[in-house]
Amino acid sequence: MNAVADIETRIEPLFRGFRAPLSPGAAVAVTKDGEEIFAGCYGLADINHGVPIARDTLMRIGSQTKQFTVLLTLMLEAEGKLSLDDPVQDHLPWLPRFPHPVTLRHLAANTSGVRDFLEAMIFAGRSIFTPGERQTARDALARQDALNFVPGSAMIYSNSGFFMLSEIIETLEDACFDEVLKRRITTPLGMADTHMMPRDSTVRPRLAAHYAWGDEAWRRLGWGIVLGGEGGMISTLDDMRLWQRTLERGEAPWAPLWKRMESPTVYANGKTGLYGLGLVNEPYRGRRAVGHGGSVSGGRSESMRFPDDGLGIVILANNDRISTFSLARRIADAVFGDPPPEGRLPAAAGFYRQENGSEVFEIVEQDGRSFLRSADGDVPLQAASDGWFRPERGITDLSLSPRPDGTLDGLWCGAARRYRKLTPRRADAALSGRYANAAQGLDVVIEGDATAAEFRLRSDLGAFGCRIEALDRDLWLMQPADTAIQTGDGWMAVLTVTASGFVLSSERTRGLSFEKVA
Repeated sequence: MNAVADIETRIEPLFRGFRAPLSPGAAVAVTKDGEEIFAGCYGLADINHGVPIARDTLMRIGSQTKQFTVLLTLMLEAEGKLSLDDPVQDHLPWLPRFPHPVTLRHLAANTSGVRDFLEAMIFAGRSIFTPGERQTARDALARQDALNFVPGSAMIYSNSGFFMLSEIIETLEDACFDEVLKRRITTPLGMADTHMMPRDSTVRPRLAAHYAWGDEAWRRLGWGIVLGGEGGMISTLDDMRLWQRTLERGEAPWAPLWKRMESPTVYANGKTGLYGLGLVNEPYRGRRAVGHGGSVSGGRSESMRFPDDGLGIVILANNDRISTFSLARRIADAVFGDPPPEGRLPAAAGFYRQENGSEVFEIVEQDGRSFLRSADGDVPLQAASDGWFRPERGITDLSLSPRPDGTLDGLWCGAARRYRKLTPRRADAALSGRYANAAQGLDVVIEGDATAAEFRLRSDLGAFGCRIEALDRDLWLMQPADTAIQTGDGWMAVLTVTASGFVLSSERTRGLSFEKVA
């Protein structure tokens, strides 16, 4: 390890961008063997009033909430109130019967195949910025007519699983999630500043404003949906350090449950994944790393531990311009004294398409680094081992390796794939017409030629319009609409033409079918 002063010299530049005037920022703490070796607070908690971020500033932790949700679920299992092997409909009878059984274990491991309810709302025309209730999410899930994949065969990150687990917790405990969280976890640990905050419109002392970047300026853009066990918690740097310290020491009576959460999932094909039960377990440069991040409107967070090395990193940020997962890794590099990892995929930039499939991504070059661009935005690529590269994102189980012929070998959840470079071209025919997904009550009208068209969708949940552009003879890209959550320069979805209509697929929604009706 480097001396503490040297570590500070290495870490401080990583946050230089948040020293600018009128900028939101972040709070960070780094520990070694339980002792804090670096901490800093950067930027403003409230730009309007010039309030700086402090250790006790309340910020959203987003999907870090998922680890608390799973822990509460395991506590209930230990008390005999449920089993992870229960079919989800045993606890939530309003859910449809899916083509394959889905268990609570599948929900907690992101291996259920259930489509993400946030995307289900978006692709039904319901903006997540529109004020709503939890019932809207239930309605979106209740009308799902298919799964992304056979449960247990793969992993696609889905907020739906943790939404459903939190619903089950509230039912079995006959109390709201925040009350259960307080009684079972935060009060015993002394985490007085850690709560559920369902709505972005909530007013609290010391609560940071959360900022999104758009039109070359910071703006406050809160979600209208009501958040729960999938991502609704707020906390402070000190509380999250207390949480991490408890895990490091293994002092809590539920420490054995945590060990189960850390264990990575094994897919049906026998390959080991990178997600456990509510936790990411992805090695980094040969070192075991465990934790979870969070992403909400105007907020990012990360809690990452290197348990075999005694290193802990906590980051809370009140803006969407920071990649906390990558930043935590750069902090680890600084502490371990490692040079920055190789980040350039030796393959020509451009679009790539899965052979015998419709999965599409783009490799883009920025400042000497390679990025994977998809429907989920831009993610930096990092060298893994033996010529393989992985997106620097703990919830995407994909590896890529270039071949001499210009194609890319891929491993998606342990399954081999091949990707060929795609030269954008006109479609074979215009996609104009009217289409429907009758099971979900979705109606689409498309007007345009074989190069570009206007896409308009309606349902009883809402409506939206956007532009689609041809990428291949049977492939179209759906460009961002106002109702979408977008990061970077990604697209919303890919439309693949079929004999009877088209299929819409995004990062968390696969195979949403539409049939032509006029």
